[in-house]
Amino acid sequence: MKQIGLKTSITLLLTLVVSMVGSAQNGNVSIDQDKRIAQLLQIYKAVNSSANYYTVQIGFGSYDEAEELKTEADVDFPGWGSKIVFDSPTYRVHVGKFRTKLEAERKFLEVRKKYPASLLLKPEKTQYFKKKDSGE
Repeated sequence: MKQIGLKTSITLLLTLVVSMVGSAQNGNVSIDQDKRIAQLLQIYKAVNSSANYYTVQIGFGSYDEAEELKTEADVDFPGWGSKIVFDSPTYRVHVGKFRTKLEAERKFLEVRKKYPASLLLKPEKTQYFKKKDSGE
């Protein structure tokens, strides 16, 4: 019986020592990042917020009708993102943000099964960065 007690004591002592050594490794990490990274993040956010994507218009109508349609679209196409766009005199419901025409056309075929009157909308061309004048 004394051997079991001795083995248990040694195991307990070793476990205690290992846990103390393992928990003694605390430290602080400091990151020195270039200030231009913050500027790049702002540019990235600006470009993405105003970026033009292909999208699918699934319907339009009064505000109440558009809200109802948007709720249906959120259920039918979860994760796609839907929004109501006011285009006088009606409210239009758009779903999805697709970067490429191929991706947009594939999703459009999927949407047409549920909403046959839907339309694929092309992005408007915009210029994100102004060209510097060459002085000529």
